[in-house]
Amino acid sequence: MAPNPLLINNSGWRRLSVGVIGGGIGGMSVAIALRRAGHDVTIYEKSDFAGEVGASVSCAANGTRWLHEWGVDVAKGDPVVLKKLINRDWKTGEPVSVYDLDDYEKRWGYVYNMFHRQYMHAMLKDSALGEDGEGQPARLIVNHRCRDIDLATNTITFENGAVSQHDLIVGADGIGSAVRGIIGIRPEKKPSDSSCLHANVDTEEAVRLGLVDYSQDSALEYWGGQEGKWDKIVLSPCNGGKLLSYYCFFPGRKGIIRRRPGGRRHLAIGKEIQPWRLWVHEPYPYLQQGSICLLGDAGHPMMPHQSQGACMAIEDAAALGILFDKKYFNGDVAQSLAVYEEVRLPRVTRVQAAAAKAAYNINERIGFSFNKDIPTYKVEDTKKVLTIEEMNAYDMYKDVEEKLAAKRGISYTDKYICGLPVGLELPSGITIGA
Repeated sequence: MAPNPLLINNSGWRRLSVGVIGGGIGGMSVAIALRRAGHDVTIYEKSDFAGEVGASVSCAANGTRWLHEWGVDVAKGDPVVLKKLINRDWKTGEPVSVYDLDDYEKRWGYVYNMFHRQYMHAMLKDSALGEDGEGQPARLIVNHRCRDIDLATNTITFENGAVSQHDLIVGADGIGSAVRGIIGIRPEKKPSDSSCLHANVDTEEAVRLGLVDYSQDSALEYWGGQEGKWDKIVLSPCNGGKLLSYYCFFPGRKGIIRRRPGGRRHLAIGKEIQPWRLWVHEPYPYLQQGSICLLGDAGHPMMPHQSQGACMAIEDAAALGILFDKKYFNGDVAQSLAVYEEVRLPRVTRVQAAAAKAAYNINERIGFSFNKDIPTYKVEDTKKVLTIEEMNAYDMYKDVEEKLAAKRGISYTDKYICGLPVGLELPSGITIGA
């Protein structure tokens, strides 16, 4: 096998001082990735994490693979390994569309995990800050809210008056990102046509009251969403099945769900009930400027209906970890961030668009998009649906190498296009490279 020209004479690597603004799931993930790549990472979090209410977080194989590659102790997150996606009839509760995940790990190499957000965060925080693992442990500084960044000197000024300077700055500060505005992005956004309430239900309490033990299904379960309507309930188990996390979607200008789906009695014992305001953001024109980049919701907020928000943040972190690794980083931060944008922006934009469609048509959701034989199946464009193959057959190393080769004027000969193998046949009828 011929040597990879990208890895030859790549002697410009240097250790960077990295400032990560935001200590959530995305911030902790990028701290792990860049720590492992050999860099000195400091995380600045605006809060002290006290008083947060947790919901469930989906982590499909395209996110789980990086947790394993980074050496994260996944068991600390107490996940539920999903076995099915189940869409039920709103009135009868009978399954309408089921996507079986029995062969999921065999096909894709990793399981589909469902975490409780606080447990997942603690798991990632341990990997980012702990002594175990590759590289120097990251540092976490709390109660530091970013006020401004001098783009010429990479100096961050915080609202408490503190300042710090770094070679690379990662804005992982969420949907209300300060960093995004500092680098000149003004979101084009509008309120979603749907609203959401979230509630947690203790499985033990539900069983004690004689209610259905949905934890036994180990499934993401949906009521409604088949008829082009906004009313929909989503149930995801987490904490090893001890907690059931409910998301209740309903038309934004109307009251809470009035019809009577199967999970209604569970919701009567819900706790930590929180409204979730949903916004639809148009894709941003760029993700980086100079030595600053955006990650996760700061760079590509999306509707939750593809269950890919956390995975996209984890993939962002993985891309930065690869690009700034000793194998690929030649010392040019701006070049590496330009490639980061070329790798990430098309993929996250694709998922954003698919998530917006799945908001009102569950057949557009990854998994259900494959179940074409059910009577109610209808999608906007069969050739544009997002499929499990597109998400999980993706090889980020190949995508990075293809884009990096073009940037450095090197011939790229591997049989991949944007990280997908040439010849891959998608259920949508598309063949990669055809």
